[in-house]
Amino acid sequence: MTFLSTNPLVRKDIYIAVLMMFIVPLAGEVNFYPINETFRVSFGVPTFFFFLLLLRKMTTILPGFLTAVLVVGFRILIDLTMQENFDWITSFQSHYPTFFFYFTYACLFYLAKVNRFHKSPLIIGFIGIIIEILSDFAELFMQYFVLGVTVTLGAFNEMFIIALSHSFIVLGFFNILKLYEAQSRERQMRKQNEHMLMLISNLYEESIHLKKTLQNAETITRKSYELYRGLNQFKTKDFAPVIKEFRQQALQIAGEVHEIKKDNQRIFAGLSRLISNESFADYIDINKLINIIVRTNEKYARLLEKNIQFLYTIKGNHPPYHIYTILSIINNLVANAVEAIQDTGTITICIDKQHEWVEFYIYDDGP
Repeated sequence: MTFLSTNPLVRKDIYIAVLMMFIVPLAGEVNFYPINETFRVSFGVPTFFFFLLLLRKMTTILPGFLTAVLVVGFRILIDLTMQENFDWITSFQSHYPTFFFYFTYACLFYLAKVNRFHKSPLIIGFIGIIIEILSDFAELFMQYFVLGVTVTLGAFNEMFIIALSHSFIVLGFFNILKLYEAQSRERQMRKQNEHMLMLISNLYEESIHLKKTLQNAETITRKSYELYRGLNQFKTKDFAPVIKEFRQQALQIAGEVHEIKKDNQRIFAGLSRLISNESFADYIDINKLINIIVRTNEKYARLLEKNIQFLYTIKGNHPPYHIYTILSIINNLVANAVEAIQDTGTITICIDKQHEWVEFYIYDDGP
């Protein structure tokens, strides 16, 4: 149980298998008899095929066996409730060949390793046709062996057409599911990228402040040392002890500030390395950049329980902009505008490119 709790794929397969065991018998009751009065064609087959395609970590033999047993048991139960003169043996003989269809289908599906071809739907469809026809043969063989039912040549043509339709109906739904999963992954990836961009942008902003701190530390160190040298020029004997103490303090301040500067340099180097190692482009199209800023601040506005409409206009031909510089500046301005609005309002972002200059305007109707 510990393994299942730490492996979400296995846990998901168990849920799918349990769902399959209940849905396939129900779907099998939507049926018709194209070949003879004992050979049934139903929606249970494409439903079974679809669920098998969803199993990724679990082998299909055990779920297929249990589903086959439940299909037969469910049909016998229906006979028990619907027929006045119910006979167990007759009902069992009528329905148990269906077990061999579903069990054979699951075994062939496993042997063919159909789930290897998720990226090749036509191969899945072709294999699905072959598996269904062979499973039909298994069911018909048991019907012939038990009930003496015969099959005509025309019945084989109908079996092929039905198998063809089943496979491509399932593929249609399966491809829709795959498309939905791909779109979900793309949305999730976009959210992660935007989150990373905002984090790196914040780091970039902090690195700018840190760089300014380094410059200030360097200035203080230089002035402290100049003060120390200036105090050395005083030769007055009356103030010699005091001046000596001031010289030592100035030298100590210069040394301590220099140590702070070295620590900040190490932090700055680490931040710069972290920013440069990320696999994002340093420059980005202005439309994409503004979309990121708008989406981020829409979330921020919802977090603050404010109803804010964001508008933006972009004029002129813009080159790609350095993402972290522009993102840090504009995002802070827009965030300030969000905070300035009380409950409901509008924020407008205007960007105008004129010759070598670009102008950014942030308007809000807050106080």
